[in-house]
Amino acid sequence: MKGLFLLSEGQMRQIEPHFPLSLGVPRVADQRVLSGIVHAIHNGLQWKDAPAGYGPHKMLYNRFVRWSRLGGFNRIVDYHGG
Repeated sequence: MKGLFLLSEGQMRQIEPHFPLSLGVPRVADQRVLSGIVHAIHNGLQWKDAPAGYGPHKMLYNRFVRWSRLGGFNRIVDYHGG
């Protein structure tokens, strides 16, 4: 994944408690997917234009929508004084 923006392990430890627990099948690649979401939003990309190294664009979109509806991103912003 050379050249991709990735959240650090420390950043992941800080934000993981703010996201919902996995139900059923464990989630994979949280760091990669969350980094892809941040990258797409920060750069004003459409999901389909996110680099493939972050995973399928549909997965980025679905996880963003699901976690947004559950308040995960709002909790991170509130917690970190956004």
